This record gives sequence, structure tokens and C-alpha cells, in this order.
Amino acid sequence: MFLDYNQNARDRTTASAYSVRPTPDARVSMPLTWAALAGCDPAAFTIATVPALVAAHGDAHAAIDDVAGELDGLLALAGQQAAAGLGDAPWPPHFEKASGEAPRVAPSRAKTPGRARRTPKLPLVLIGQAKRKDDALAGLARWQARHPAVAARLAPEDVLVDTMRGRSSAYYRVRINLQRVPEAERPGRGRARSDYDPRSSGPAPAGADARAHAASAARSALTAATCDGAPMLRAISAGSIAGT
Repeated sequence: MFLDYNQNARDRTTASAYSVRPTPDARVSMPLTWAALAGCDPAAFTIATVPALVAAHGDAHAAIDDVAGELDGLLALAGQQAAAGLGDAPWPPHFEKASGEAPRVAPSRAKTPGRARRTPKLPLVLIGQAKRKDDALAGLARWQARHPAVAARLAPEDVLVDTMRGRSSAYYRVRINLQRVPEAERPGRGRARSDYDPRSSGPAPAGADARAHAASAARSALTAATCDGAPMLRAISAGSIAGT
């Protein structure tokens, strides 16, 4: 039996008895006796079969209110854990930060005081993002046309086209590995015009609205990082490769 303790966090919901689940066969959250649990098949409980099963075997959920439990032991345990410094389960991000709440960041992403920032190993430059792969490759071609000397030094494996996961669909990211390009010949800083923001549902507006959109996506600016003691260009961009 799997006890989904994460469902005890704030803003979580639990399926009620006999509720229909979003599966192709419309399975039902079926109450069972302990005796029936070991040999049950979840696929046997669907919106088409459960009415007959309840009629034949009765409602295993009917007597749930006959025996009342109490929360005294649970509340005492919660008090002991709070006194020992064990915080509450993480709150959803749209809740305001509560006093004494544990950090919401994943442990793997938490910042350690005094720990040096990871140094990138390769001089990668992100030249843009696009909703469609064809647009991403077209933007890559424009970038290569603007920097022919740099493009001539690149090997096929230096051009990285990644499929990224957006809010509801995939988008494409294009990066260039400049390890074969002397530092003095690497493209300088600049700004990429934003045609696609993976955080939104569509392309950015044109004209003045496009400038406002780009300003709101401040991450579009190219920033400098360090790679093995040498400057590395990295574009932290929410914009599109289309138009770069």
C-alpha cells in the first residue's frame, strides 16, 4: 500500500469514494474491505461495473461514520515535531510566505552559504528560442549569416538544438558551443529580439509592444560567465531565435 503523504500538504485534494477518475476506462475510487484488498484488480472498478458490484456486495464505505476516531495523538506528534524544528510540508507557491515556514526551493537547488557558484565547462551561447523547429533553424541560419567567420569554425556537434518543455507544449532552444572559436573572435554582447516566450501562450506582439515585451523579459540580455578562466558568453533569454 502506498500512503501518499504529499496529499496532506496545503492546497491538495483527495478523491472521494466512488468518484470517477480521469482514465480512458473511467475507473472509480472504490472502497474495499481489508479482505478484498489483496486480490483486487483496479481495472475491474469502472463506471460501468461498480453499480452492479455495490448491489451484489454492499457498500464498504457505508459504515465509515459508525466508529469515530480522534486526532489527539496526531496533534501531540505535530507539537513534538514543531518543537524539534521539523517544519510544515512545503506550501504551494501562490501562498504568502508564513512565519517559520521551511524553504520552498528543492534541496538540490538550495544555495549553500559560502559555496562557490558552479563554473560552466563549455563556452555556450544561447542564441534564441522558438515555438517551431523550422523557425529555430531559420534563426540559426540568420545568425550564421551574420557571423560567417565564427560559423566556419564550428563543427556539427557545436550546434545544439534542444527540445524544451514549456507550460503546455514543447519549444526549441538553439545554443552554440564556441570552444573552437578564439576568445577574441567570439560574438560580442547584444540583445535578441523576442518572438517567443515559453512562459506565455503565443508570440510576442510587434512594434512598440514588442519592445515592452522584451523589456519585461529582462533575461533576454546576454550576460558574461566564466569558463575555465576565460570569459564565456551565455544568453539567458526568454525570447525567440526568430529574428535574431
